[in-house]
Amino acid sequence: MSLESYSRNRWIRRHDSSSREIAALFALADRDIEQSQVPGLGPEWRFDIAYNSTLQSATAALAAAGFRAERSNKHLRVIECREFTVGLDKTQVRVLDKFRRKRHVAVYEQVGSISNLEAAEMVEMAKEIRRRVETWISTQYPELLPS
Repeated sequence: MSLESYSRNRWIRRHDSSSREIAALFALADRDIEQSQVPGLGPEWRFDIAYNSTLQSATAALAAAGFRAERSNKHLRVIECREFTVGLDKTQVRVLDKFRRKRHVAVYEQVGSISNLEAAEMVEMAKEIRRRVETWISTQYPELLPS
């Protein structure tokens, strides 16, 4: 698979990005990383907020590459496309997809399904993905990096 094949399947569509859009997505990712570490938050909220940061970072990578995910299965498509943008290997994509499903259960179905360890892992993953996306954009699309 590739971004082009995802586009042909209508899972993503062409999109013209800008440094302003990338800056806004990074600002959201940074805010969420910061908020996920506020003392006193339960593990479900820390996990959910950090997960959202990874989505914002991945959306920035996809936008820089000239695409936007369609609404149907948006979270899944953004996660899968990280393989084609920042080069996450399939194992990392599977871990993120597992966390995506776990987040869904925690938010919509079951209290107490996220441990403190999982929340901490998600926060660290959010930080790493944010760094990785910025590095990738700086080498592949430097004109889109916020000044």
